[in-house]
Amino acid sequence: MHVHQMLTALSYGDAIGDDTLAIQRILRAAGHESDIYCQLYHPRMASHVKRFELYPKIASPDNVLIFHFSIGSPVSGMVPKLPDRKILIYHNITPMHFFLDTNLVLAQLCYLGRKELTRFTRCVSLGLGDSEYNRQELENVGFAPTGVLPIIVDFSKFDRTSDMPRRIHGDDCHTFIFVGRIIPNKKIEDVVKMFHIYQKHIHANSRLFIVGDYRGFERYYWTIRDMVRSLGTQRVHFTGHVTNEEVAAYYRLSDVFVCMSEHEGFCVPLLEAFHFDIPVIAAASSAIPDTLRGAGVLFDTKDFAAMAEMAEHLRVDVELRKSVLERQREALASYDPSITGKLLLDYVAQVATTGARVGTDHTARAHSG
Repeated sequence: MHVHQMLTALSYGDAIGDDTLAIQRILRAAGHESDIYCQLYHPRMASHVKRFELYPKIASPDNVLIFHFSIGSPVSGMVPKLPDRKILIYHNITPMHFFLDTNLVLAQLCYLGRKELTRFTRCVSLGLGDSEYNRQELENVGFAPTGVLPIIVDFSKFDRTSDMPRRIHGDDCHTFIFVGRIIPNKKIEDVVKMFHIYQKHIHANSRLFIVGDYRGFERYYWTIRDMVRSLGTQRVHFTGHVTNEEVAAYYRLSDVFVCMSEHEGFCVPLLEAFHFDIPVIAAASSAIPDTLRGAGVLFDTKDFAAMAEMAEHLRVDVELRKSVLERQREALASYDPSITGKLLLDYVAQVATTGARVGTDHTARAHSG
């Protein structure tokens, strides 16, 4: 059977790109013909993709097409018109209000993207979120049936590491880390506030790595830098864009991962922290509780003092740290690609037998997640 994927852009090294390639490997291993069609792609991805304009030549009611929905593009304009049986994977779109003060163009795109999502409710056979949070959003706008297909994380990209971060920063203090883009919904300012309390009132010999790209959000980035200066917090390091080898090195230098984000569709760095055996402290918002699966240390409210105290407990209480890490390892094991791969193939088989076509109303079907 032909089971192809379509998306707007295939980037190198990002979560959705890695997930798309992993899905293709699973489909091909199961004997399906499977190619990736997109509009934009990183030069390193050129050998993995075909131009989306070519797809109508092979489109068929006998195909299954997996569409990774994202902010509007000619790709999303084409998909509803195709005769294929369709699975939509929703990675979520950040609500526009997070960007109104820093990036109006992106705010508008996010607004339009969320509106556009509703166009697909009657032309896809199955809507999948990569978290329960995302699945519920699909259900709330009218998709049925729906299910959950977690992102498949490729940890092999961290097999190689760089010695440069250790040579620059040393390894002589208790280290907090955040990994992710420096954008407003991540609430980097709250990470800094919590760390400031920890450093000033609990353990002075500490530092914070903020690992991530801020291009396009320079205003927000400098607001955070100014806050660090006004607080007088020491040893807060912004890395900017770094390679996978450098990300791995920063993880290996770190003792606790902190996430204060107020909107996540999945949050892959949580699983990366699990992979590097770093205890996670996180605020409970959006998909974060779903992704943690009962692991890490989750706070329902952002009590920075309590979070700082927990970070210290994790430093000095060997048994507590051991317990938290054991639970994180169990949670990470539940994301094994073999488990997700079986789930994917089950969903594909389900859609292949529905006989769904463009314009068919699926709203009477039960939730399948």
